Parts: sequence; structure tokens; C-alpha cells
Amino acid sequence: MSEMPSREAIRSHYGEPTPRSQAKERDRLDDHARAFIARSPFLVIASADGAGRCDATPRGDAPGFVAVPDAGTLLIPDRPGNRRVDTMMNLAENPRLGLLFFVPGLQETLRVNGRAALVTEAAALAPLSAHGKLPCAALRIAVEEVYFHCGKALIRSDLWAKGAGPRPDFPSLGRILSDQIGLDRAETERSVAEGYRDRLY
Repeated sequence: MSEMPSREAIRSHYGEPTPRSQAKERDRLDDHARAFIARSPFLVIASADGAGRCDATPRGDAPGFVAVPDAGTLLIPDRPGNRRVDTMMNLAENPRLGLLFFVPGLQETLRVNGRAALVTEAAALAPLSAHGKLPCAALRIAVEEVYFHCGKALIRSDLWAKGAGPRPDFPSLGRILSDQIGLDRAETERSVAEGYRDRLY
């Protein structure tokens, strides 16, 4: 197959999913999902605009930074960033998104799919404050699908073992940006370092 085949051809190639993999999907956050989210300091948000152009973006903070008001709702704070707001722009055209939660040291991940709305009211953002500062906004997710993803990808990658220790041999973001955009390297390095130090919240 050199081009994307039909759904029927894909299913024929891979076979049917196991009954267990189908039965594990839920439409609510049970105790296990809520406990996983409470331990998670990091997630990836996948979204697409009205034309189907996709984006995946990281979100991270102290474990439990994503609030779970009830079994059908998540609140994800949006801290200061680069103001591209790619996720928000996508959601303005297509409110559906996918979330992938990680917990360091655990091989399994948690997948949550649903519909998002933007929250900007200060009273609603207050419980999501960190270091005395409100988030810029928050995403309220109406949960539609929830299931745990097996750990094979993280086992194969040996992610947590390889992620420990000193920084890998890879250029800094300041150097990358100066190379790509032609900016002054020293100034760009300073700006990135200041942002990491002073503009997290």
C-alpha cells in the first residue's frame, strides 16, 4: 500500500480489534482515569481546523494541574506561551480534540477524546491558579471517549529510562531559532532563558 486505502482495506490488512480493546472504552472518567489524571504532569492535545489540518501541542504543570469537576468534564489551564494559540484557533472551527496523558515512570497512557469550549471568566479560572496567577484561559472538555492505552510504545522506546540524566547532545532552542530565522544567537539564547525562568505563569 503506497496510498491511504479505504477503511475496509485497512481493517482487512490489520484484522479485527480484540474484544478487550473494544470493551475498555468508556464515555465517563472512572476512578482509575481520575487517579491517573491526578498524577499526570504532562499531556498532548491533538486538534484539527475546519479543513482537517492537524496540530499536536504539549501541556504541562505540577501533577493534578488538569481539574476534573465531574466524571464528564475536564478543565485544562492555558498558561502563558508564544501566543500562536494554534489549538484555540483550531477549536474555533472544530471543537473536537484528543488528549494523551502521561505519568512519568508508568508505561501506560490515558486517551481522552471530547469537545472543547473556551473558558475566560476569572471566577471559573480561579481554581486553576498556580503561583498566585490565573491562567490566560482554560479549555473545558466535555468527555466522549476514555480508555487506557497499553504500554508497548513506551516499553519499546524505553522512554523513562532514556529520559533521565543530563541533557542529550542536541542544540538549545535559542540556537535552533537563530539558525532557522537568522536572529542574533546570544540575544535569542537570553530571551529563551528568561522566558523559561520568568514567564512560566
